[in-house]
Amino acid sequence: MVTSNRLRGYGLRTLSTRLTATFALALLVAPSFASAQDADPDEHKGPDMHQLAAHPSAPPVHKDYSHYLYRPHGDRVQEQPDLDRLLFWTPDGKPDGYAQRRGESVIYYDAAGRAVRVQRLAPEDLQ
Repeated sequence: MVTSNRLRGYGLRTLSTRLTATFALALLVAPSFASAQDADPDEHKGPDMHQLAAHPSAPPVHKDYSHYLYRPHGDRVQEQPDLDRLLFWTPDGKPDGYAQRRGESVIYYDAAGRAVRVQRLAPEDLQ
């Protein structure tokens, strides 16, 4: 029994020594990895995300909104071609609704998002 207690203590001591040595080695090696990544400051770096977002590579989308007949009087119209809709803004800058194409119709919504008008499109406007 005395021998087995010695082996247990020796095993734990060895295990803790190995773990300590492993962590110490990791602490010594980690800075060398960081310096290896920054070793060549003259290397050309690509543009960052802010520079890429300032000049998108996708061409702007152009849509024909001539078949959207109703426009609130005096409102400023803002196009959203990616969503195929028009936004209406009052002269003082408040949202006044929007018009969006759905299938064979253009649906006009008020500022609260309720449908207020439906315009059926002619067959020549569907293309």
